[in-house]
Amino acid sequence: MTIDKGDSAIEFRLDPDSGVPTYLQLVQQVEHALRLGYLKPGDQLPKVRDVVATLTINPNTVLKAYRELEHKGLAAGRPGQGTFIEATLEQVTLPELAGLRRTLLGWLASADAAGLDEDGIVALFTSGLRDFFKTSGGRGNAGQRGGGSRDRAGTAGSADRSAADDGTEGVA
Repeated sequence: MTIDKGDSAIEFRLDPDSGVPTYLQLVQQVEHALRLGYLKPGDQLPKVRDVVATLTINPNTVLKAYRELEHKGLAAGRPGQGTFIEATLEQVTLPELAGLRRTLLGWLASADAAGLDEDGIVALFTSGLRDFFKTSGGRGNAGQRGGGSRDRAGTAGSADRSAADDGTEGVA
């Protein structure tokens, strides 16, 4: 399920099979969009009523997600106007980002051609990611030492298989 971006710079998607509560899926998608630079301070999040109508979810679920974003200092509600991004997270601004995305899409195509379904791809990727950071001391460990946290719960089902090649769609 998706919600049209409309006036917002984000398009929400839900994966009912992920095991992640709906409100956390929304929070994680905003965090990912901030990290990738798709959202920036001043951007408006979709109005609660639009999210509710498009995704057919309870308004309290959307309000809970937006409250969580406010609690984290990432967003703030403006009465009568909506909810707006107030802060950002460390962004991935590598010049190589487009190349990395193309490489990843190629890897995904290879995994698909090898017969892996989405769950198999997610399991393999998650396992590889965990092994990489456990054995290599990759940059991701810096966040685990106290500067922040890494979320992995949103990994399953968050990729949009119809995403545009430029990486501007399908932020999840």
